[in-house]
Amino acid sequence: MAETGETYKGEFYCVKCKEKREAEGIVVETNGRRMAKGKCPVCGTNLNRILGKA
Repeated sequence: MAETGETYKGEFYCVKCKEKREAEGIVVETNGRRMAKGKCPVCGTNLNRILGKA
């Protein structure tokens, strides 16, 4: 996983809360796919969102 230096601000789905949350995270790239990683502002669980191919 390589960090791209970008940030993503938008909706993530929290699996623990079972709700969509607004959060901010860093963008990483793996196997040609971009993914945002952040933390849930309510419960603190790690959040992931696949952004698509680079």
